[in-house]
Amino acid sequence: MKPMVMLYGLRLVLGIIAGSLSTLLALLSDEFSYVTFINGITIALAVYLLSYYLLKSKFAAKVEKQSKIMSQGIGVYFLTWLVFWILVYSILKGPVPVAA
Repeated sequence: MKPMVMLYGLRLVLGIIAGSLSTLLALLSDEFSYVTFINGITIALAVYLLSYYLLKSKFAAKVEKQSKIMSQGIGVYFLTWLVFWILVYSILKGPVPVAA
């Protein structure tokens, strides 16, 4: 498998993991608020940056441009993180009661 395809797939899986962590953090708080959203974004950025430094050491010799390690899969990562976070949070939290 090509290194760029592996990076793309790893970022997809890491987006699911970051979405799970964000969901867990959001469910532990009493209500979903601005601070919970900022914490979720912080988790997503931390996982992405951590993955960059870990993958950089593994793929540095296999990729012609070092900047491609940072940018490969960034869109799928954040899209997967956001969709997974919203979907799992909505499923686990259930519908919000509407005040009459």
